[in-house]
Amino acid sequence: MEIFLIKLLQLMLALSILILLHEGGHFFFSKLFGVRVEKFYLFFDPSIGKWNGSLFKFKPKSSDTQYGIGWLPLGGYCKIAGMIDESFDKEQMAQPEQPWEFRAKPAWQRLLIMIGGVLVNFLLALFIYSMVLFTWGDSYIASKDMTMGMKFNDEAKALGFQDHDILVGTEKGAFKTFDADMFRNLAEAHRADIIRNGKPMSIKLPGNLSLLSMLKAQPQFARPFIPAEIDTILPESPAEKMGLLKGDIITSINNKPVDSWNEWTNQIGVLSDMLSVAQTHKDSLRLRTVTITYKRPSLASRTSSLDSCTVELTPELQLGVGQTSIYTYYKPTVISYGFLESFPAGICYGFEVLGGYVGDLKYLFTSDGAKSLGGFGAIGSLFPPVWDWHLFWLMTAFLSIILAFMNILPIPALDGGHVLFLIYEMITGRKPSDNFLIKAEYVGFGLLILLMVVANLNDILRFFGIM
Repeated sequence: MEIFLIKLLQLMLALSILILLHEGGHFFFSKLFGVRVEKFYLFFDPSIGKWNGSLFKFKPKSSDTQYGIGWLPLGGYCKIAGMIDESFDKEQMAQPEQPWEFRAKPAWQRLLIMIGGVLVNFLLALFIYSMVLFTWGDSYIASKDMTMGMKFNDEAKALGFQDHDILVGTEKGAFKTFDADMFRNLAEAHRADIIRNGKPMSIKLPGNLSLLSMLKAQPQFARPFIPAEIDTILPESPAEKMGLLKGDIITSINNKPVDSWNEWTNQIGVLSDMLSVAQTHKDSLRLRTVTITYKRPSLASRTSSLDSCTVELTPELQLGVGQTSIYTYYKPTVISYGFLESFPAGICYGFEVLGGYVGDLKYLFTSDGAKSLGGFGAIGSLFPPVWDWHLFWLMTAFLSIILAFMNILPIPALDGGHVLFLIYEMITGRKPSDNFLIKAEYVGFGLLILLMVVANLNDILRFFGIM
């Protein structure tokens, strides 16, 4: 429950910041050009019966704008006078045009008002990335420095990879570290450069691997090779009962060889699948009772002793050990940035993130891509289980880039839809009719609601293990 609340608070804080600043972009340009803003709200405020839907609202005496917080945390809005938007205010549009209305302004001013939110979100992301680099620097383990290489699945091995191959790069360039960009490059590459047994060599690739399949496969296409060495023992755990110690290395489970934590996870996954169809308590107990073989290095003789023990795992198939991590074996590369240096680095990083996100959108139109679509649950799960400001700001910047890109898409009801119609007006000199704009707004709003329903339904299906 604590983890859920921490993630929920991070999600709500990030969304609140992004929504306020996005709507603030529209607000700024509206005020700049003398357009009246009637309402400025964080979250939506649909009325329920006699209640107007506002958790909080106020209107300064000298202002035309009512500020408030709605009860429905699905976004926010800046209600601009004389504009057809999600409020569908037909009555106002039926009145004579006023000089302080959106519709009375030149097309170029209306265009800046509409792109104001997207512009703020994009600049915000670049600023956050810059400040993150200035504050924490950039720390990563270079792919070429992972001297034990990778653990590959069967698909990767069919292409010619072998366990312990060190991934160096492709014809597109050298890899920085193990991340989504590495998989993206491998998916599109025709050649992978590796080091095998100390010798550089290359592997031919098809150039059209499925990025989603590489990431979603169990086991994954490639993972850093991490020996199954025990880092800590949890008290009163199965590991403590069988006498395991820090530094012991697991070599097999139920006579199945284990050469890394990657393989341990795979074998536990097999047991989990079998446990899910067990019909009796006796069957469950039998599956949870496993024989583990391990070796205990001796510092005195520099040799290892091999031993085995039969132990009952927890109902969640936990042994009760802390695993060593990639940082146990490799020293990270750390780069620090001065204040001025952080801005070009942050801008480059932001554009790389945007490029990767845009490039991956093509998978959305596949069956696997549609299934991977996620709503608020999926977004919230991306935040860390503990409050970490470094990761929080990285995630907030990423969401800001997504919000900027999605809003500029030429879909009615989004900023990009309004921009599309304004560009049409500027090119042809003809303004689309109010009736057409209202119908387009309804269609776009319906599509957005449908997309939101599908995304959040996917979250629910994943939560219950159906998808």
